[in-house]
Amino acid sequence: MFYVYVLKSLKDGSTYIGFTQDLELRLEQHNAGKTKSIKHKTPFELVYYEVYFDKTIARKRELKLKKSSYEKEKLFERIFSK
Repeated sequence: MFYVYVLKSLKDGSTYIGFTQDLELRLEQHNAGKTKSIKHKTPFELVYYEVYFDKTIARKRELKLKKSSYEKEKLFERIFSK
């Protein structure tokens, strides 16, 4: 299975969208500072994920969320509106 996920930095509240095949391992890697571009924002909490059986579809979803402010806004409304 493949996952598209959203992390929230507990340090500054910023978010990160990613894609992986092993969600638990990837979260550990992020929190261990192994992702150079965001290691200064650790620690992170997983706030949302989607599961896909097809790698291509999962990757396209990740890119759509990263590139489309409309898609990202719709998702974040669902996640963070309480």
